[in-house]
Amino acid sequence: MSHVTYRIVEHDGGWAYKVGDTFSETHPTHDSAKAAAVAASREQRVADQTATIEYADSSGTWVTERADGHDRPDTDVVEG
Repeated sequence: MSHVTYRIVEHDGGWAYKVGDTFSETHPTHDSAKAAAVAASREQRVADQTATIEYADSSGTWVTERADGHDRPDTDVVEG
């Protein structure tokens, strides 16, 4: 099982959560960014239907793969 960490960080004059190199929208307060991160992390753990997904990888190549809707990651929310 994979693991995803949501980090609460200062960003663009406010606060955001960050997963890897990706920032969420900017929130006015630390608490609102943390609440959004907690909500997003909970949603990511919820099982869904298995589906075919398409996305562009880091080189811009389109990838098509089967996403098992029951193979959900473990998540947590941390400071910075």
